Amino acid sequence: MRVLLVGAGGVGTAVTRIAARRDFLTHMVVSDYDLARAEAAVTALPETGDRFSARRLDASDEEAVRRMLVEERCDVLLNATDPRFVMFLFRAALAAGAHYMDMAMSLSAPHAENPYRECGVKLGDGQFELADLWADSGRLALVGMGVEPGLSDVFARYAADELFDEIEEVGVRDGANLAVEGYDFAPSFSIWTTIEECLNPPVVYERDRGWFTTAPFSEPEVFDFPEGIGPVECVNVEHEEVLLIPRWVDAHRVTFKYGLGDDFIAKLKTLHALGLDSTAKVIVQGEGGPVRVSPRDVVAACLPDPATLGQRMTGKTCAGTWVKGVKDGAPREVYLYHVVDNQWSMREYGSQAVVWQTAVNPVVALELLANGAWAGKGVLGPEALPPRPFLDLLTAYGSPWGQREQG
Repeated sequence: MRVLLVGAGGVGTAVTRIAARRDFLTHMVVSDYDLARAEAAVTALPETGDRFSARRLDASDEEAVRRMLVEERCDVLLNATDPRFVMFLFRAALAAGAHYMDMAMSLSAPHAENPYRECGVKLGDGQFELADLWADSGRLALVGMGVEPGLSDVFARYAADELFDEIEEVGVRDGANLAVEGYDFAPSFSIWTTIEECLNPPVVYERDRGWFTTAPFSEPEVFDFPEGIGPVECVNVEHEEVLLIPRWVDAHRVTFKYGLGDDFIAKLKTLHALGLDSTAKVIVQGEGGPVRVSPRDVVAACLPDPATLGQRMTGKTCAGTWVKGVKDGAPREVYLYHVVDNQWSMREYGSQAVVWQTAVNPVVALELLANGAWAGKGVLGPEALPPRPFLDLLTAYGSPWGQREQG
């Protein structure tokens, strides 16, 4: 399998470190707008022969992406950029006749008149609008194949197939006890993406109502996370699982809640109150005169790169899917989860826990596509494919998942 990886940030670099240990990969072209970053990701790898190369690529230039896919004879485009570039890369892969995979879907837009009750443009709508073209092409666009979305969706499919006869609710619950020494505010994942998903109206799905929205940080609950993380307050956040799971898993209700903490929520609310979450460019004075910049990009530039925080970080991160329903006539609740200890991921791969946990899942999915255990055409979410091969291979990668009976 030949892969074009677009984006050599923290997650993209972790992808190369994981993939380098697997033999399904014939060649990976590691590309980034910053060539030095792509080259650094490649040169940091152990001896891999000629299986990895670095190229400069602008993710917003569809024609350039299409040409590189064709010139490098790539079977798959793996998108490791932030969601702003999804549609450029999605369309380029379709035009090139390549398969496509991402870890975050096309952006949403709030409802103009009633943003906290009704959906506007939903996450992934732009991609699903092209589903027929992808199906007709015979190629697969596997969307939302990170950890959340991604592994969380695989857990939902597994629960439906093997653990429940009827599902009342699928609730993705994410929490951690990570701490970063020396910083009062140092998000462990892209602040650009974090602002997007946390300040947009969260989406909830109910079978009788369909998709609808609530206010940011709504419906707080305390969830007890496994392996020593413990109780964390979680709140509603906009996330792809709520838009994906109901398409393939029969459930009365689907939710996503993030363990953010009061301090983190307060800082996000302050950014919003000051307009610093905006992506609309404003004019500011630079050394050479007026320049146009996005306030959100300025915030991101002022904060440390999450990929560089691993040496200062301690603790564990947990991604998981809580499922409530009925099995053999009796009520049942389970939590399917995946925990990564930052000390382990830094020692084994040199990547901090959050980016490593995100990166391992698309690599597992690529291997399943390469060996034929996963196959399909059109625009599919992870829950559209058989879960057991994925969960077995994830364990074989040295990162097992867990199951806890609730109640």
